[in-house]
Amino acid sequence: MRECSRPSRRALLGLTAAALPLSTATEAAATTVIGGERLARNGVQVRGASGLPGKLTARSWLLADGESGEVLASFGAHRRLAPASTLKMLFADTVLKKFDRTEHYKVTDADLADVPAGSSLVGIKPGITYTVEQLWQGVFLRSGNDAVHVLAHMNGGIARTVAEMQAKAADLQALDTHVVSPDGFDHPGQISSAYDLTLFARHGLKNPDFRGYCGTRTADFPAGGKKTFQIQNTDRLLTGAWGLKAYDGLIGVKNGYTSNAGNTFTGAATRGGRTLLVTVMHPAEGSNAVYEQAAALLDWGFGRGRSAQAVGTLVEPLSEGGASASAAPARKAAQAAAGAPGMGSGGSSPQRVAEGVGLTALLLTAGAVMVVKRRRRAVATYAAAEPEPGAVEDGGTAEPGGRHRR
Repeated sequence: MRECSRPSRRALLGLTAAALPLSTATEAAATTVIGGERLARNGVQVRGASGLPGKLTARSWLLADGESGEVLASFGAHRRLAPASTLKMLFADTVLKKFDRTEHYKVTDADLADVPAGSSLVGIKPGITYTVEQLWQGVFLRSGNDAVHVLAHMNGGIARTVAEMQAKAADLQALDTHVVSPDGFDHPGQISSAYDLTLFARHGLKNPDFRGYCGTRTADFPAGGKKTFQIQNTDRLLTGAWGLKAYDGLIGVKNGYTSNAGNTFTGAATRGGRTLLVTVMHPAEGSNAVYEQAAALLDWGFGRGRSAQAVGTLVEPLSEGGASASAAPARKAAQAAAGAPGMGSGGSSPQRVAEGVGLTALLLTAGAVMVVKRRRRAVATYAAAEPEPGAVEDGGTAEPGGRHRR
């Protein structure tokens, strides 16, 4: 694996800060901790409440108030891990507003030529015309990488879409996230964190279309001619499937799974006028564990967690007036960069300096070139998060017994 050379931070006006993670304690000394310095600490972070669920085996998780943005409890909030299909939330945040849902598009072979082998698919076929609404249903319900790639090609191509997603992540101050592909499929260096995924969900839920798609349980999907077939949402807490009950008050949002990345899930639920957001990444167990642990955290938040005092906050986008976090003390930042116990290398949690508010325009002109270069090399810093080749994605869930479902 070759270590890539880093472009000048001055020359790229903050592009490096958004696209590449820090790899040394020296660099970490000049970082900020997005959301508050407690989110960079080791261990479970909670204040003013007790009784957290006892069987939380996830490598990272976070629970927050959806309205205020207060982080109520967390563990490894900024730990960088493979996101699987939960990264599709950022794809939707970036592309959803660009096309009217009633717009029609006839799919070509070229639109599907770069869908990774082993991807979850909704069943899009060349020569069939789909509405934008149907394509987004394919993204949200079936986690269809074919639907993602069609929309990405409508948006100007994969490289352009990846560059725009990286720019969107920077604007949201989701600086743990490095985008390699728009679908979330396993690629070396493609990472995010529980904190960032929760930011993506919170931002997306402000959009009525995003909220509607992620909460849709079933839809009829074109099969050619006048024929259709029904697709079902793979979010088991939404639908109640594979031995789970539908979670009372669940809004959405997105689940993810690949055989290499493991299970990831970000959900939102409303009870008694209060909305909570939860993200769970990589529990030790497979199958239903990611949903069970997410549900347990939500139950705690709606119950004993009502008295919890914030241990951090979900920051606002820079484009909406959000302020960058203040610099973290060098000693604490260096400790966090070295990794919490049990985190392994590459799991550093503190954030980089949020430079270059004018990043978006630069990315749209230079981003595509940078993305192509990044996709041709493996960055040594990401070694701990890299999956092995041959990943299989099953529409966001692992079947009991380890089977894969598309």
